[in-house]
Amino acid sequence: MSFMHESAVTASDKAFFRLRKEIVEGDIPAGSKLSEMELSTKYEVSRAVVREAINRLEACHLVERRPNVGARVVSLSEEGLMELYQVREALEGMAARLAAQHMPDDEVAKLNSLLNEQFDEVKGGESYYQEAGDLDFHYRIIVGSQNQQLIAMLSNGIYHLARMYRVQLGMAGPRVTTAYDEHKHIVRAIANRDAELAEMLMRRHIQYSKNNIATKLTKQHQ
Repeated sequence: MSFMHESAVTASDKAFFRLRKEIVEGDIPAGSKLSEMELSTKYEVSRAVVREAINRLEACHLVERRPNVGARVVSLSEEGLMELYQVREALEGMAARLAAQHMPDDEVAKLNSLLNEQFDEVKGGESYYQEAGDLDFHYRIIVGSQNQQLIAMLSNGIYHLARMYRVQLGMAGPRVTTAYDEHKHIVRAIANRDAELAEMLMRRHIQYSKNNIATKLTKQHQ
């Protein structure tokens, strides 16, 4: 989430962003082992820089370390999806509630403009929602909550794992238009300062997205 506004300052940042991107987008497959030596050669940086990037990715829940195995990219599983989306549902539901109370009017207006700009792409059934469009929507609401703890937990923590599930098992077809409609209702509730409704609609929206991805995971395993 903070990835929308972040810039690489150090060699470590560059390696971290590149490795994160390759994991999220599946260029480095889920479940695969990470070799510090191979990555340092590939990225032309020291092993210490790679090690730091891997440690940062572990904090983002994209990498896990196991005894006698070392660092691996997380595997995408139904159990992992359920746990992740339960947390997203609670935290982003809360963000929508707080945004209805605290988001400035001009930010709500920008959110409406964003949805209006996206309408043509959504109408065409394109997989726009798989990437920046949907994430930008969620990001703005999280920032609109004005709760720094919540912003940090979501943007530095679980959001890249959510992106990994979405990019690799993404959203396309009928789900695109229904997700867009759900976004419209959420913004209307925030604009009307109806905190309770905003939270309920956001929770439901994330549940539907979870069900959509879970169906694809089940098909993969059949």
